[in-house]
Amino acid sequence: MRRKKPYYGWFIAITLACTETISWGVLYFAFTVFITPMEAEFGWSRAELIGGFSLLLLVAGAMAFPVGAYIDKHGARRLMTLGSVGAMLLVIAWSQVQTLTGFYLVWAGLGVCGAAILYEPAFAVIAQWFHVRRSLALTVITFAAGLSSTIFLPLCDALLRAFGWRTAVLILGLFLGCMTIPLHAFMLRRRPSDLGLLPDGGVKTDDDTFEPPRGLPFRAAMQERIFWLLTLAFGLSTLAAAAIRVHFIPYLISIGIDASTAAAATGIIGVTQVVGRVFFAPLDRRFSVLTVILGIFIMQTLSAVCLVVGHSAVLVGAFILFFGASQGAATLSRPSVLVELFGSTHYGRISSVLTIVVTIGNTVAPLVAGMLYDQAGDYQLVLWIVMGLALLATVVALVSLRERVTPLVTA
Repeated sequence: MRRKKPYYGWFIAITLACTETISWGVLYFAFTVFITPMEAEFGWSRAELIGGFSLLLLVAGAMAFPVGAYIDKHGARRLMTLGSVGAMLLVIAWSQVQTLTGFYLVWAGLGVCGAAILYEPAFAVIAQWFHVRRSLALTVITFAAGLSSTIFLPLCDALLRAFGWRTAVLILGLFLGCMTIPLHAFMLRRRPSDLGLLPDGGVKTDDDTFEPPRGLPFRAAMQERIFWLLTLAFGLSTLAAAAIRVHFIPYLISIGIDASTAAAATGIIGVTQVVGRVFFAPLDRRFSVLTVILGIFIMQTLSAVCLVVGHSAVLVGAFILFFGASQGAATLSRPSVLVELFGSTHYGRISSVLTIVVTIGNTVAPLVAGMLYDQAGDYQLVLWIVMGLALLATVVALVSLRERVTPLVTA
């Protein structure tokens, strides 16, 4: 009896789990470690330094649509490979930067590369290779990448202490390139049919009538009311999450918790995100993804309530659990709901519109929260607004449950 070969889609999922972990670690989490030494060397303000990181987020959001359109037409293999090459060169350039203008140019370029190698293109690949097992494949990727901060924050700190920030960043850039470029170039494929396979591992034979992936055309999806309801819900949820996530350590310090404990508590959020993703994966077999999203937003609202009510250790612990789990599950629910409602054929472009809204929320919310804190002198108003935004997201998600979607068509 011949042994059935493992489905190649799982090799792709494992490949992306590795490259996403590294890419998020170097392009996103490493920045925090190097803020203080860069301030000391250049004399730039904290706002000037964070402005560079904000550029990455804004440019990545602006690139979401062209990246999505390219992936729909050509697949992600070449794009993610070139993105890795560019990211390596730009991180190396970061290690040599001398001026604020040069610093901003590097981070704007990293925004372009980030759009090509972070979650959205990876999710687009999974949408093509998996239908029934899609949530499990997404969990494989995000489970690993969810530990990126746990791996790379201490790694970056160790490199900083051993070599200084410039050499540390240089090492990270070389590591990023050596690991992700060959994996993207040699492991990724466009569609299962390129290898004579069907999604989820079926084998195509000469007798099979292959049915192309189903999906609404991009313009038709944009006319669906439920798409804009979901975009609004995720936008509100992102505003609430970003406002508190970036300010969580300062908030804990403001209520009398020492800095080391605050940092450790914030690190636990990464673990609870992974827990949320593992918990989410099997739920889509029992409930519709819209119902699961409603539950995620309810959990996020409860996390905000915990901080509004008080700041005891129990309430802070409950916040970490509910907030981390809801954010981890939300990362999986976004691609899942888009594929379920609109299909995979035009996933890249459809997803890009939602990604732009989420990116704007991630960029704007921390700045506004900081301004409100400066005006009020504490975070109480911020916490009330966060709770209100999370509650509004829940209400919009509840409304979306009643919406009907145009049946998927073969495209």
